Amino acid sequence: MDTSKVFDYHTKHKGKIKIEVSSNIQNKEDLSLAYTPGVAEVSRAIAENPENVFNYTIKSHTVAVVSDGSAVLGLGNIGAAAAIPVMEGKAALFKTFAGLDAFPICLNTQDSKEIINIVKNISPVFGGINLEDISAPRCFEIEEALQDLGIPVMHDDQHGTAVVVLAGLINAAKVVGKKLENLTVVVNGAGAAGNAISRLLSEKVKNIIVVDSRGIVSESRTDLDPYKKLLLKVTNKNNLSGSLKDAMKNSDVFVGVSKANLLTSDDIKLMNKGAIVFAMANPIPEIMPEEAKKGGAIVVATGRSDMPNQVNNSLAFPGIFKGALEIRAKKITKEMKIAAAVALAGLVKNPTTEKIVPGPFDTGVANTVCEAVKNV
Repeated sequence: MDTSKVFDYHTKHKGKIKIEVSSNIQNKEDLSLAYTPGVAEVSRAIAENPENVFNYTIKSHTVAVVSDGSAVLGLGNIGAAAAIPVMEGKAALFKTFAGLDAFPICLNTQDSKEIINIVKNISPVFGGINLEDISAPRCFEIEEALQDLGIPVMHDDQHGTAVVVLAGLINAAKVVGKKLENLTVVVNGAGAAGNAISRLLSEKVKNIIVVDSRGIVSESRTDLDPYKKLLLKVTNKNNLSGSLKDAMKNSDVFVGVSKANLLTSDDIKLMNKGAIVFAMANPIPEIMPEEAKKGGAIVVATGRSDMPNQVNNSLAFPGIFKGALEIRAKKITKEMKIAAAVALAGLVKNPTTEKIVPGPFDTGVANTVCEAVKNV
């Protein structure tokens, strides 16, 4: 991409979002309705019945996009200020795809307890909290601690990714003529995305093997953090040990949320016939599609927009939050995420090797996911 165009875009617009007044204030009557004295009646009604806040304020359609800048895209720990463009972009996608108003909240702290406290204290304004680009394992602790706010809280790097992976895998299995539940899936990367992908896939797939930088996550390991130990409850049923190559042998699916250029065509040859490869490291995947196909992969997906089968969170999070907010859900549940994945898969009526998930601009993506979430 021409980086000069990127900088020109951001310089011209000074960011990607802005605040607009929903109804113009043009005279004294408008002023009295929008502000004093009329607004006092609305505040009184909310004080008497807190649920009225959804009827009379932006809370019903507003999401906070919260980050501490500790794990931004593939850039790592770049801090709060440098995270703003990414969180603005997320807010722009909420508006574009779901009609929701979102605002970037980039926090100049990476203390988990402080982040939890801040989010709790700003939550009255928002209908939902989208946690974004917070490093693992802190992201797990933060998300778990915020589930009692009474509004949906979701770490999109975890669950948005997992939903789209499940959707893609549902259709990829159809393309290669295998049953979803019978697949052996290798998930390389046990951070935020890898953890959530493994958990969600375990609801539909019997055999999942998680691999981190030190090898297969197994009972024989003595260096596992509490979250990786919890993963063992739903993965590696045969207690396999060893390296990534050991995990790849006789597997059906590789899901990579790790680092660039990790695999070669020879590694893909270790897999069963009809191999499925989701190489989602960005901007350079674990293996390029041509190399994966050279090794025998039939379906290949990446995280890139310039390649077929982009596994993109924007397919999931706008519709999930829209549905959750419309029914005033207090949490985003496992059942909602599965329903969202099934709905996304269903938008591709005849899956092929080149199309297993819809594109972000395909008609009806967010609304379809929204309705699926609402009907759980």
